[in-house]
Amino acid sequence: MKVGILAVQGDFEAHAATLARLGVEYVFVRTPRDLEGVDAIILPGGESTTQWKFLVEEGLDKSLREHAERGGAMFGTCAGAILLAKEVHNPAQQSLGLADITVIRNGYGRQLASEIRHERTSLSPEPVEMVFIRAPIIERMGPNVETLATSEGEPVMVRQDRILISTFHPELTSDTTVHEYFLRVARAGPDAVKPLVCDVDVINMARAQAER
Repeated sequence: MKVGILAVQGDFEAHAATLARLGVEYVFVRTPRDLEGVDAIILPGGESTTQWKFLVEEGLDKSLREHAERGGAMFGTCAGAILLAKEVHNPAQQSLGLADITVIRNGYGRQLASEIRHERTSLSPEPVEMVFIRAPIIERMGPNVETLATSEGEPVMVRQDRILISTFHPELTSDTTVHEYFLRVARAGPDAVKPLVCDVDVINMARAQAER
């Protein structure tokens, strides 16, 4: 398993630190060549407009779409969710269009202050710590999109086949539940489209393996 992390702008190093704690090989992605041999890719939080401009200039937008077409797993957090969405509003923005969702940028306002919540998900029996920073709101979901977590009545983590999206930042906490789930999705192979809900035994097993 080799995970690529888009390292254009934003909190890509926080994702790298989380993967390192789990004992997973990763590589920073800045050019199409960096995607060679990558099984899964993470699109981190940051400024989606800046990231999109870079993707187009470097040809990474095409490479990322090809990665998805090959059945490669993808995980977008906050700005990454915007880049993966089919439609983006407030204001409108071009995107990869790989996930059948509509997002509203800065849906909770433009304040820079972060908000931390603890919410239940379908990934584990314990609540997950969620850091929201100028988070987008998922306004619409297509029929093949599954909700994995909600907060204040809004979906905040969803999955479409091998694409995982969260409007919060799991990489800014010490809780690795969400990344562990993404790795399970990535390892399951391109034909695994059924829900991969974790239980506590699976989570503990993954953590034990990472500590070896």
